[in-house]
Amino acid sequence: AEMLELAAGIALWSCPPHIKIPGVVGLAALRGIRAKLREREEESGGNNNTVGDASSARDEVVVRWDDVRMTLQPTKKEKKKLGADAKPKRILDGVSGAAKPGRLLAIMGPSGSGKTSLLNALAAQVPRSKRLTLRGTLRHDDVSVGKDTRRNRKRLNDAVAYVQQQDVFYSQLTVRETLETAAAMRMPTSTHTQSQRSDAVDDVLRAMGIAHVASSKVGDVKTRGVSGGERKRLALACELVGGSPHVVCCDEPTSGLDAFQAQRVVESLKKLAVDARRTVVCSIHQPRGSIVAMFDDLCLMANGKCVYQGAWSDAGEWFGALGHPIPTNANPAEFLVDLVSVDTSSDAKQKESEARVEALAAAWKKRDSNADVDADADNNADVDNNADASRPDGPENGSVAATGANRRAGFAAQFFMLLKRSWRQVQRDGATNKIRLSTSMNSALVFGSIFWRMGLTQTSIQDRLGLLQVSAINAAMAALMKTLTAFTSEKVIVNRERASGSYGMTPYLAAKLCAELPVGAFFPLAFGAVVYPMAGLHPRIDRFAKFAGLIVLESFTSSAIGLAVSSVAPSTEAAVAMGPAVMVLFIVFGGYYVNADNVPVCFRWINKCSLIKWAFQGLCVNEFAGLEFEKSGRKYGDQSDGGAVLERLGFDGTSAGDAAREQVNVASFCYLLTLYLLEKNAPKFQSMEP
Repeated sequence: AEMLELAAGIALWSCPPHIKIPGVVGLAALRGIRAKLREREEESGGNNNTVGDASSARDEVVVRWDDVRMTLQPTKKEKKKLGADAKPKRILDGVSGAAKPGRLLAIMGPSGSGKTSLLNALAAQVPRSKRLTLRGTLRHDDVSVGKDTRRNRKRLNDAVAYVQQQDVFYSQLTVRETLETAAAMRMPTSTHTQSQRSDAVDDVLRAMGIAHVASSKVGDVKTRGVSGGERKRLALACELVGGSPHVVCCDEPTSGLDAFQAQRVVESLKKLAVDARRTVVCSIHQPRGSIVAMFDDLCLMANGKCVYQGAWSDAGEWFGALGHPIPTNANPAEFLVDLVSVDTSSDAKQKESEARVEALAAAWKKRDSNADVDADADNNADVDNNADASRPDGPENGSVAATGANRRAGFAAQFFMLLKRSWRQVQRDGATNKIRLSTSMNSALVFGSIFWRMGLTQTSIQDRLGLLQVSAINAAMAALMKTLTAFTSEKVIVNRERASGSYGMTPYLAAKLCAELPVGAFFPLAFGAVVYPMAGLHPRIDRFAKFAGLIVLESFTSSAIGLAVSSVAPSTEAAVAMGPAVMVLFIVFGGYYVNADNVPVCFRWINKCSLIKWAFQGLCVNEFAGLEFEKSGRKYGDQSDGGAVLERLGFDGTSAGDAAREQVNVASFCYLLTLYLLEKNAPKFQSMEP
């Protein structure tokens, strides 16, 4: 159905305006109706697994998971290569356990043990895949987490905060501005005052210990900013500000940090668990001893199986009873991770370590996991008894108890909030803007020097055509490469915020385009202002205005193509490879190398879509119309005026306005295609089937 919608949209866009505009509007309305019907169908089909009302919310939640199994089916290539030996890979194999409020649970294990997969399952953030199967039971208190429907996802986003391992932010914003934006997403002006939002930001700054860097830029690899530990705490703060999630899940929050910064991050998590009575779960890899002392509970993983799950203080007794006592002077975390790791240095050691791991997993599996969870709850009666005394009756239909179910901001509020953020990022990125300006000026000076003061001789016709062609290519490639590199990185932030339901794609894309409009127009204007007089092009102010307008319009059209390419590219490297390949086709069919009348029928659609062709055509019409050229005295080949040149190129009977309208047509199609692709590729998560 989605491919049919895309095909219908492309077909409509190629029609005349009186058919295209109402057709596209109708198609968009049809998509909206289908989405609403699909949402109702999901909700009606999962009445027993819907998110509960906000009235059932409570601050302290026990998260329980039973017999969680995650299986990845082999690819077609693997099946073809291995045949019957191609078996599904078990990522998680019957994992059970519990996480309690007021306690910090650490998920530990060697690389590939399933730590992150388990954490993703607990946070309901397992990326959806046709090859993946996720089964088991996940409950908040005694309430089962429902299917991944839109309504349930919105409530679940309020109940669970998920801090990813990759902490990427807008580098030019300060720490406070980043948090203010996050607060604005969750605390719209319709329900909260500006003073309330400011207080929420101040509170989380103090709670996370980053108030002293509130005015510092976040930074990135090219901009000096806050430290790695402060960035990790900022990522946690962004998930907490303006909301009150019951559960906080962090994926390896200490990765890439030095010992001191790692301890500061874990201290923040511990404080959040104890002071705010939150259920905090984090995956962590071989922490130092002082960090280990802050853990309350441990879930030790090996080969997708649970080897131990319970109080950290009881781990030594359990492994000691199995013949593996923890040495007195050793870091217990390092010892336990080494204990459940497979040594592949030799066949004998590999067999021995695999047997040890299997024995440990089998010993833990023999225990009655439900009885163990209840026993652990009894050992921590001060946690659960107090919670039970104040616990309201949960919803009977089996649903996740949401928090205050914060309303999201409306379209206008989202637009202005995102516009403010994007403008700050674009305007403050001085290093990038200086490089773009210097590149534009360098190209203008080089082209102006090569084509210096062209006259009206017959040979100047070829020079003019060459200058107009390279000007069109230069403007397009400069805008394309900037968009490919910037938007692919920005998409990581956008996908993270979309996963939490912060805003829609339409206000985001509209705000981004408006914020980049002044800066994006400045660089091609600067290029035109230098190269035009140096080359001695048509000496009329209205012709220069059209020249500059066409170059600016082409720059935005190229940026729109870059957005569409980046929307489907999985990485910056892939986008940089795909973008120029598309642009080469547009250059070949740009009207200079192949005459439009000679293009094969099967390729004429490329000619119609080529922004280079429309820019070159508009520039040529603008330049050559009305020019009279000197005669060379040769018998053949002279062209007396610009009209003859345009006729030879196949541009006769057209105007600069026609070319501009076609560029607007290409740009608007690419913007709508980008919106469609972003909506289609929105983060989707696997539902846990019982």
